[in-house]
Amino acid sequence: MSPQVQYREAALSDLKAVSSLFDAYRQFYNCESDIESAEAWLLANFTERRSNVFVAVDAASNLLGFTQLYPALCSVDLVRYFVLYDLYVAQSHRRMGLGRGLMAAAQGWALVAGGARIELETARDNVGAQALYKALGYVRDDVFCKYSLELN
Repeated sequence: MSPQVQYREAALSDLKAVSSLFDAYRQFYNCESDIESAEAWLLANFTERRSNVFVAVDAASNLLGFTQLYPALCSVDLVRYFVLYDLYVAQSHRRMGLGRGLMAAAQGWALVAGGARIELETARDNVGAQALYKALGYVRDDVFCKYSLELN
């Protein structure tokens, strides 16, 4: 990890910069660029406290990447946990340990917040991310099948 980079929870004052990264993240997953919708989504997350966003910031206060955690509950285990749904590092700053740093920031926060675990999923062909998750101790779930039902 680069010593010039700091990891912290994002603030509302970071909204424009995080929205730009969030829009790029969505484009990575083949969504059309829509910076206005990205900003509106993140603004709602900030103001309604729907998620916690963590950012990687360089010495010049530029945001280089982000990750986002959403709270969830497990009725079987009777615990609170977090879903790490978004992890993105700007193309120009990849392979520098920023993803690892963002994951560590999210993990540290989740522990303090009383989370029992962090769950995530990624595309089957995102082998770079899968290698990072495995290196950080995440275990691939081969027991449960994921299903989804579109409602619109």
